[in-house]
Order: sequence, then C-alpha cells, then structure tokens
Amino acid sequence: MNRYSRELSVASALALLLLVLAVIAPAFFEPQPLLSRLTREAPTLIVACGMALVIIARQIDISVGSLFGVCGVCAGLLAASGWPLWALVPLSISLGGLLGAVNGALVAGLRLPSIVVTLATMVIAREGLRWQRQGAFVNLPDALQWFGLSQRAGQFTLIGLALVILAALAWAMKNLAAGRFIHATGSDAEAARLAGIRPQFTTFAVFVFMGALTGLAALLNLVQSPQVDPKSGAGLELKAIAAAVVGGVAVSGGRGSLWGVFAGVLLLSCINPALTYLHVEAYWEKAIQGAIILLAVIADGLRTRHQTR
Repeated sequence: MNRYSRELSVASALALLLLVLAVIAPAFFEPQPLLSRLTREAPTLIVACGMALVIIARQIDISVGSLFGVCGVCAGLLAASGWPLWALVPLSISLGGLLGAVNGALVAGLRLPSIVVTLATMVIAREGLRWQRQGAFVNLPDALQWFGLSQRAGQFTLIGLALVILAALAWAMKNLAAGRFIHATGSDAEAARLAGIRPQFTTFAVFVFMGALTGLAALLNLVQSPQVDPKSGAGLELKAIAAAVVGGVAVSGGRGSLWGVFAGVLLLSCINPALTYLHVEAYWEKAIQGAIILLAVIADGLRTRHQTR
C-alpha cells in the first residue's frame, strides 16, 4: 500500500475535486462537453507518458512544447499540400523522434545536463517556428478532421488510442527488459552499467522515444481542428511534468507509475473548468500547476530523506 501512496493520494484528490464540481457545477458532467475535454487531453496524456519515462531515467525534457508545435506545423503543411493521413503518421512520429535524437545525442553522447540541452532546443525550435510562420495558422483539409469520421466517432477514437498507448507502456515498463533498463538507469547509472546495462544508450533511446510520442501527440491534436496554431504546444511541458510528478514519478529518478500519470492528467484537466465555474481568472491555472510540481518535489524529497534514515 505504501508503494502506491502517491497514486492513491492523487486518485483521492481527483475524486474530491469531482465531488466538489458535482455539487457546485453539475454542468461539468454533461456528456458532450465532458467528452470534448477528455479528447483535448488525449495528446497531453501521450506526452506525459513519455515525460514519465524521461524523469524515471533521471532526466528532464522541457522542449516538448516547442517540438509539439514544430511537428504539428510540419504535418499540417504536408496535409495542406495533399499528403494523406496514413503518410502523415509515420512522418510526424519520425520527425519527433529525430528531434528527440538531437536532445538524446547531446545529453547521452556529450553528457550535457538535460535541463540545459532541452532549454536550448526549446528556444531554438520555438523561435525558429515563430520566424518561419510569423504567427500564421495552417489551414487543413476537411478530410483530415477526426480521421474522416464523425466528430463523436473521432473523439472516441482519439481517447481510445491514448488509452491503448498508456496501457501498452505501463505493461512494457513492468514486463519488458527495456522498462527495467530505464528504472535501473534512473536509480543508479553506475550500478546499471556494472550489471551490463548501457546507461548512455538507454538515456538516448528515452529521448528519441519522447520525441516520437510528441510527434504522434501533435498529429492527434491536428485532427481535432481545421487549423494548426504554431503556438499549440505552449505550456505543454509544464503540464506534462506536473502530471508525471504529481502522479508518483520520483523526480530523483528510478521510480514511477504510468497509471499514476493518468490520474495526474485527469486531475490537472479539471483545474481549468473548476476555476471557470468558481469565477477565478484562468491564468491561475499555470500558477496552480507550478505549485503542484513544487509540492510534489518537496514530498518526494521528504520521502527520500525518510527512507535514507
């Protein structure tokens, strides 16, 4: 039970928040608006799962918001020029993986701090995108929206894809050697090396996978709108990190549950509607996310200190 205390705490907080919303804002649970909110969070869940793997490996990636925007705009431009959806999927994933490989090569190959590397790539990608697009949206063909399905069918498809990816990654982290390598690298890289694991390669692979998931998430965001906003990934890194750490991923690495990340995404997704119904300014959402990260880091530090005594 103690092992899953963070996850249970998040689930309890989510249940309490939903109970409060049920009392003060029953309209929150109306089927179509609720389905729309869940659909909007599907790309966030995928990015947060990748972020969890990065943090478990004792790294961080704050460039995901900018990479999300780059992948979305590139996929949108290709779609506008006539590329079909089936071709956009591998291209967007590959572009994300390539951009992630740049981060991975600098962090794992040159052994540079991941916070510095991803800060630099975040700024480069964001400013490069701003220079190239000058804020202009990309208009998308109608056939791309909702995978060519009805809106409701497309929404269920998006949510289903995100949940399948979550379940597959949760299973892989528990049952496959790759998952054990990530945990071992984050727990103690030197001990992992002595056990025959290649920590630098594992770190590189995690960043590549993070980028690939970001590319996929950008495409799933793309099909929800008739246009692509170059700033669509703004703030995504904060939300992904918050969802991961509040969901039980240890900021010190080596420990974390993807199901806890799922609960974290759901909890964070309720904050903005709750603020709206409580007539609180929406800009408090980012402040609350930052406070959640800080509290999670403090709780993790206190837990680590208690365990070492």
